[in-house]
Amino acid sequence: MPLKTHQDDQPTLNMTPMIDVVFLLLIFFMVATRFAEMERDIELELPEVATAQSLTTAPKQRVVMVLDDGSVTLDRNEVTLPELTRKLSAAKREYPKLSVVIRGDASCAFQHVAATLAACKEARVSDLGITVRIAQSTKNPTR
Repeated sequence: MPLKTHQDDQPTLNMTPMIDVVFLLLIFFMVATRFAEMERDIELELPEVATAQSLTTAPKQRVVMVLDDGSVTLDRNEVTLPELTRKLSAAKREYPKLSVVIRGDASCAFQHVAATLAACKEARVSDLGITVRIAQSTKNPTR
């Protein structure tokens, strides 16, 4: 079996591409800084407004629950249908893209859910959703 008697050359690291990249980054940042200085020197008079209001973030989706006894809750606070209409109208004026989801108990009469939908319509809420649960068994589907 032959034995190696000489050593292979050690690998070398070519620094030229890395230096090129560093110089290009240096030039980029120098030019970008120059543009920022030129932009700062522009004489600009900003427009003025009489009043300023803070920008509000979009409210979370409002949840209306209709319980089996016909009582209604808005975000877990019990309300009557006129109160629901009033509170949703106020929220709609504050944020026009208000979203409401209605959760009706499966054992309650549909009349209670329909009355809640009418209260939302009276409050001019157009983005409505109704939550349901998907049945576990598909043997006897009911329609």
